[in-house]
Amino acid sequence: MAEQLLQPPPDLHEPAPSPSVTELVSGIINDAEKLFKQQVEMVRVEVRDDLRRTKEAAQYIGVGIGITAVGGLFLMIALVFLLKSLVPSLPEWACWAIVGGVFLIGGVVVAYVGKRIFDSFNPLPDQSAEALQENISCLTNGRK
Repeated sequence: MAEQLLQPPPDLHEPAPSPSVTELVSGIINDAEKLFKQQVEMVRVEVRDDLRRTKEAAQYIGVGIGITAVGGLFLMIALVFLLKSLVPSLPEWACWAIVGGVFLIGGVVVAYVGKRIFDSFNPLPDQSAEALQENISCLTNGRK
């Protein structure tokens, strides 16, 4: 105890030993690897979430299309008989052709609009992929 009292206090103003260049580079590489792994995981989670939501939406769309098809079929049949009763001079085949043609044109228009909407967005994870691409670019440009 007396020896501890006689020792001079440690110098608080001594600089801490600075890390070597190898340690700094190693630390940077480790941080870059960690960042890369985190961003890859972010992309995977984002894609998995998008696929889950797409699957759920597709199930509802499929059921809706099935129900709509049955309803549309009955409506087409009813429209044929309505047209025949409104214009009795028209042959029955012409009534079927007119109603079928109207629905065909309507279906083509709706399908075209749906395709345009689908083409207007990118189902891939934009933000995470861009961040990952920027980091890869920085790493590769920094090592040249």
